[in-house]
Amino acid sequence: MPRPHKWRKVCGLPESDSFGPQTDSLRSKKTIVMSVEEYETIRLIDVEGLNQEACAKQMDVARTTVQKIYNDARKKVGETLVYGYKLKIEGGKYQLCEGVEALAGCGRCRRRRHGNKESLL
Repeated sequence: MPRPHKWRKVCGLPESDSFGPQTDSLRSKKTIVMSVEEYETIRLIDVEGLNQEACAKQMDVARTTVQKIYNDARKKVGETLVYGYKLKIEGGKYQLCEGVEALAGCGRCRRRRHGNKESLL
């Protein structure tokens, strides 16, 4: 019997959920889907400058889990840049950070998004 899936804590949702080339080439018709958890690891490690251990603590998962999520996310970002694919950020098994309102944002950023957990799960 498999272990129950653990929800990953996410404190920052993307401002835009689609990225890709401005031209309409054959390659740009392929879309790569990145989960919200993968986006969160890129945000925490590459933008916020956290190491994998601190990222794992913030997301409430094991460091090895963060390492796998981060590697998958970087591969997807690399493919979109190298091959000119579209990137779509959606889905995943996550819950937003706790708060009066489920507030997404790192606290240091000016950009924030408000919403409730139930509407985003």
